Formats: sequence, C-alpha cells, structure tokens
Amino acid sequence: MKRIALVTDFGGTGPYVGQLRAVLHNLVPAIPVIDLISDLPPFHPEFAAYLLPALIRDLPSDTLYLCVVDPGVGGDRQALILQTEKGTFIGPDNGLLTLVARAFPDARLHVVHWRPARLSASFHGRDLFAPIAAKLLLGEALETAEIDRSQIVGADWPEDCQRIIYSDRYGNLMTGLRASQLDSAIQIQIKAHQLRFARTFCEVPVGQGFWYKNSFGLVELAVNQGRADQVLGVRTGDVFSLSG
Repeated sequence: MKRIALVTDFGGTGPYVGQLRAVLHNLVPAIPVIDLISDLPPFHPEFAAYLLPALIRDLPSDTLYLCVVDPGVGGDRQALILQTEKGTFIGPDNGLLTLVARAFPDARLHVVHWRPARLSASFHGRDLFAPIAAKLLLGEALETAEIDRSQIVGADWPEDCQRIIYSDRYGNLMTGLRASQLDSAIQIQIKAHQLRFARTFCEVPVGQGFWYKNSFGLVELAVNQGRADQVLGVRTGDVFSLSG
C-alpha cells in the first residue's frame, strides 16, 4: 500500500480529520494521507456504501482506504478489514463496506479483535481504525478472524439504490444507481419533476434539470448552472422512480 485515503463524514472543518491525519503521520510518517472525501452524509453508512465503489473505480489499487461513517461508535459493532484486488479497506461493520466486498468475488474479510490500550468511547476513527491501518501497513500482528461476506451488515442489500445518496457543493445529486443499468431513453421522476437524460450540462438550457451518467459511473441529477437540490427541492435520502 502506497497511500492512505480517508473516507469520512467528518466534514471539512473541525478537529476530526486533522486529528486522524496527525495520528497517522505519527504512526506511519512515510505513508502519504489523502482526504478522498470528508463530507459524506453524516450517520448514513447505507448511503456511503453505494458511493464507495464508484469513488474507488478509477483510483490506484495500491491504496488503503480508511473509512469512517460510524453512528454506532462505542457500541458492539465490529471493526473490519476488507482486502480486495482494488485496495484494502478498514471500517466498521455497519454496511459501509458491503457493496465493495460484493464487487470482488475474491475479497477477504476479517473481523479485528485487537484493541489498543487507549480507546475513547466516541472517536474510534482516531483511536481504533487509524491504529489498525498503521499496524497493517507496518506488518505488525493483529488479532483477527476471517468471516464470509454473508455475515456482515448489509449483506442482503440490493445492488442498486434508487435514492439520493450524496449532494456535492454545487447541489448536484448523486444516486445509488449505476449508470450502466439505465438506458438514456429512461426518465427520472422525483417529487413533481420529470427529468430526461443529457450527456452533459451544456446540452440543456441554463436552469433546466436533467439526469446524466457522472464521471464515477453513477446516475446523477443536476441543473445547468443551478443547484439541483434547491431547484428540485430534493435532499439526501429522497427516493425517485423510473419511466419510459
């Protein structure tokens, strides 16, 4: 692994990403740390699960992904290591890693039983998952047990999710639906709005809504030079339907 990529719902401000980076720099100073995404919808691993495979699709395989969307922090949920041909993933067993695990038939899953001497009740990103990542990178022993992917949270979730799973800073709305599953003749109905397909923003008039196949391979809703979240009155978690 040549780099650590942080995947969190910690937000772009505040102490949490900085603390995570500082601990990793202390434990594995030679490994660069990249903030891949820090504004995932808070408390919703079930949304992040559908975004994660898309985020990693075009990234180098020699990456360790430290994934923390963890509303159950301090509870009895397990810590996981997922090893795939596309990289290694560390995170809680709350569905966050489920769709990535499913995408790679040869993936190996381990529950981590090791715990550090100092472990706060409310910041396992810093106190548990970062040290697990460091020990893995340094080749140090970790008490683990291999499990089958059918044993993790979300194992029965569908392949696609017809909901809004992420809104970016422009107000564009990513869905949990893979673009490869949708023909361009399909229309998307969300609330009172019927959206047709366009290849990109400049193919529709300014202010008009549409759906397109985004650069991550997901179906995304947008408004040319406008905020789709405001124009459509849509937020993360909203459901949509297909027609045509």
